Amino acid sequence: MFFSKPGEYEACKLFSVGHLILIILTLTGIIIALKKTIHKNKDEIKKIIKTITTITWILEIIKIGFNIYIGGVKDVNNYVPLYYCSLFLYAGTMSSFGKGKIERMGDVFLATGGIAGGIVFIILPTTSLSTYPTLHYLSLYSFLYHGAMIYLGVLINITHYINIQMKDILYYGCLVGVICVIALIVNNIFDSNLMFISKDFPETPITIMYHLTGIFFTPIMIFAQMTVPFFCIYLIKSNFNKDF
Repeated sequence: MFFSKPGEYEACKLFSVGHLILIILTLTGIIIALKKTIHKNKDEIKKIIKTITTITWILEIIKIGFNIYIGGVKDVNNYVPLYYCSLFLYAGTMSSFGKGKIERMGDVFLATGGIAGGIVFIILPTTSLSTYPTLHYLSLYSFLYHGAMIYLGVLINITHYINIQMKDILYYGCLVGVICVIALIVNNIFDSNLMFISKDFPETPITIMYHLTGIFFTPIMIFAQMTVPFFCIYLIKSNFNKDF
């Protein structure tokens, strides 16, 4: 079951008991991790980011290998890490090993987009629980991955590892925009839907946007991903500035 192919076992499905259990375990893990690290200094938090980034890349490579093994290399949607939440991998690397503006760009995404993407996924894990059982590698990894996104984002904000400013939208938007451009190029070559910017994604909220926007779907989706998550987290942080 742990590395079963799609269809071999019944999928966990959204809003099932298995989904609820994974949400509870993920939130519990985030709370415990925060309690143990909330008083760490900047150098210690830097090490935490490096450690989580390294572990996540290793687990992601295993995921990529598994998806290629079961589906081959033709469907790039299944294994190429060019989705919104994939930015966590690149932002973590930039934050861990970059300097100056590159490091800031990574930190800004972790502190904003990481939280937003993580929360959306654990509520709507359409790319894992819709296909695999609860105890599958991809199901468990997806919640560990997105739980790490939320954890690091909250940790960075609470400890003031960096203080997000309005002008940081430039760093955030630049990173997301570059990935969107790369994804769009790959989509045009391989008829894929990386970053969910080229086609409809049925049975998800994206399909509503797709039918409402028509021919403007792609630019609106790109613009939305380049701005909305950042401002959502920025506004929340501004309203609760005493806590953050």
